[in-house]
Amino acid sequence: MSSGQELQDKYELRPDTQKATHNTSDPSQNSKTGVDYEPHPETSIKVSPEHEQIVRHITNLYSGSANEEDMRVYAEKAVYDDPWSYCDTRYKIAGQWYEEEAGEEVEENEEVWEELMLASSIRTAGLPKLMASSKTLKTEIIEDTPTTIIYKQQQEYTPRLLHFSKPVNSLISLTLDENGKVKYHKDQWNEKDYSHEGLGMVLKTLNGDHLTKITRPPADL
Repeated sequence: MSSGQELQDKYELRPDTQKATHNTSDPSQNSKTGVDYEPHPETSIKVSPEHEQIVRHITNLYSGSANEEDMRVYAEKAVYDDPWSYCDTRYKIAGQWYEEEAGEEVEENEEVWEELMLASSIRTAGLPKLMASSKTLKTEIIEDTPTTIIYKQQQEYTPRLLHFSKPVNSLISLTLDENGKVKYHKDQWNEKDYSHEGLGMVLKTLNGDHLTKITRPPADL
């Protein structure tokens, strides 16, 4: 069994998205599938300073920080799971957030590029390389326990090649270990959970396994 599968079996959250996010006070805000992923900060539940800091580190990464302090929010063996990528170590997760230093020449690696081109429907560069800017507009924490945090997030992305910004709402689920480190980070963009099967999982894993060869995060992560 792979380390990712072991982490998945032990730490993955599978929230009931309709139960967790359905807007009963204003049903018009719900999607056709009955979920409301748009954050409403005024109804966010209060959490401990430690959990506030964890969410802050995660939103910093979404907003392009890509620094070691924020990356240390993850345990060394941890899973990041979103529509594009599946990573099973902190170093691989860093590959999603980092880009190579300015002026640093990326070595040609034909095999890596061929594998990533297979995954043409998913991200083939770290967030800073794809986006001119990315900023967290608002969040709403909807569930909090000593070992879990679930919150809604609205992120505004501005692609480098396009001249418009688009807000994206998602549901973020974090599972923590006994040391308060993130062991599983799931980012859902709609009501469907991930099956971790078939071609989609193959492409997500390719992206997670090989993106570090292009974005080059610090080796000591």
